Amino acid sequence: MATDVQAIKDKIDIVQFIGEYVELKPAGSNHKGRCPFHGEKTPSFMVHRDRQFWHCFGCGKGGDVFTFVQEMEGVEFIDALRILAEKAGIPLESIRTDITGSQRNRLKDILLEAARFFHHFFLQMPASQNARAYLSQRGLTSQTIDEWQIGYSPEQWDLLTKYLLKKGHSIDDLVAAGLTIQKDGADIRRGTGYYDRFRSRVMFPIWDVHGAVVGFTGRVLVETEYSGGKYVNTPQTMVYDKSRIVYGLNKAKQEIKTTQRIVMVEGQMDVIACHQAGMKNVVATSGTALTQEQISLLKRYANTLAIAFDADAAGQAAAKRGIDIALEQGMDVRVIRIPEGQGKDPDECVKKNKEVWFRAVEEAANIMDWYVAKAFAGKNMKDPKQKQAVANEILPEILRIPYAVERDHWLRLVSEHMQVDVSVLREDMERLKKQPGQTSLRGGVKEEKKKEKERSRMDVMIERLFSLILSTPSVATSLWEKLPHGVLSTSAYGGLYESVKNIYTERNSIDIANLRGSPTLHNQGNQIDILLLQGEKDFSDYTDGQRKKEIEQLSEYIRNEWTKERRKQLEQDIVASEKRGDKDTLQQLLQELQELSV
Repeated sequence: MATDVQAIKDKIDIVQFIGEYVELKPAGSNHKGRCPFHGEKTPSFMVHRDRQFWHCFGCGKGGDVFTFVQEMEGVEFIDALRILAEKAGIPLESIRTDITGSQRNRLKDILLEAARFFHHFFLQMPASQNARAYLSQRGLTSQTIDEWQIGYSPEQWDLLTKYLLKKGHSIDDLVAAGLTIQKDGADIRRGTGYYDRFRSRVMFPIWDVHGAVVGFTGRVLVETEYSGGKYVNTPQTMVYDKSRIVYGLNKAKQEIKTTQRIVMVEGQMDVIACHQAGMKNVVATSGTALTQEQISLLKRYANTLAIAFDADAAGQAAAKRGIDIALEQGMDVRVIRIPEGQGKDPDECVKKNKEVWFRAVEEAANIMDWYVAKAFAGKNMKDPKQKQAVANEILPEILRIPYAVERDHWLRLVSEHMQVDVSVLREDMERLKKQPGQTSLRGGVKEEKKKEKERSRMDVMIERLFSLILSTPSVATSLWEKLPHGVLSTSAYGGLYESVKNIYTERNSIDIANLRGSPTLHNQGNQIDILLLQGEKDFSDYTDGQRKKEIEQLSEYIRNEWTKERRKQLEQDIVASEKRGDKDTLQQLLQELQELSV
């Protein structure tokens, strides 16, 4: 396993790989960007190519490329291994036991096999004739059908289940994958009591962002009272969580990164029709409202979200929750409006005239413009009650915006339209914040703030000092004379201090390679990587002279602060020793206090 892990690390450029998720810019010998794991305005996320290491100085997370995938995708190590092996083009035969030993991966193998089964049945079997005619009538080409692996599930009760069992998969895994349903009283020994979930339906595979099949949507061709609804979806499983999956993102993510725009539609046919027409940055939530997890996933690729939803009140209400989350996350949300008479949805609009759809996406209005227009529509601004109604409708939306300048822009625009002083609107905003049920609004809006553990200024200064020492060891030669032994040896970097001091005493220089193997570090090698990245982040543009001056100033500050704190502690200990009548300890404490005062 260790050999395979190293082979993958050697093959994957960590900067290039992480750069697919985070916009990175060179910073000395490293690369810097905004952390994808917590919101920040100032970049504190650093990646070092040579050491194959990343670290965020804001939230403290860090590690290698495997750790990054685990954190980013919320997967176990074995799944991260599979993702990266595929990315590196390295076969996994040598670790196949570990891979197939994970039920998550067994389910993905089963779902992939099922997708192939459905697609083959659609293309080859006479029973799929009506399904082929249906998709042809919907305007899908054979190339599109192949690209999206659209299939057909036969009308037979257990054909897929029997097929997959013959392939060696277990009935328990088929049930866990959401493909097979177990009847009450099912007898696994006789193979009775199990049937296929999907029967007589056009099948649309659902992929995760990496292109693994995790579920299906099945559309019935002729809806009857016995068909169980027009659509049947894979239930929640170990590999399929509909709140975390964005349909089509695996195929759209590169175009989204290129255009820096996500086009969000409602259904799978809308996505497929748009891609076939040449608009490749289109995705869907498959009829569900956007969730926090989906927004976080989409933000990895772009910050502009153009969303098409039904013009009726129900369609707007369904989209509202997701739009609220996107606004609170600072996304630039836009509304796509299909012109009257040009189709009820993107699929229909593309069929009538794809240029109309492309233009509608290009001209998508800022969501706040749309909210403002909607709030003022049909209102009489000479009526104070109607004025207040407009304020009550639009101010909560402005409150969701996380940026003060942007909030101020919309407040001033609304105040002009209403002919009300902006200070009056601010007063009303404060009232809204305090109303019950409005704790979800930012500044009062819905925002779960994590409390970060505060560190003392002394801790920060010591960390800064060590980052300078390790990144420029040649300028740290006089450090040991300026700092009392107790200053650094009792800090969080005590082990590192002892290692650096010992190596410097032996060699008259600080060698990073020898430092990593020092026994006093107690296997805290990552501490060195983090400090080296910190040095590159903070001091990459410093000259040696400036670095030396910074070390001297930091040393002086640390020594003075430590001396003040130590003096206070000694004075307290002296009082306690006097009360106890401990003359020996008292004498030692008085001597140390006198030495500090010199």
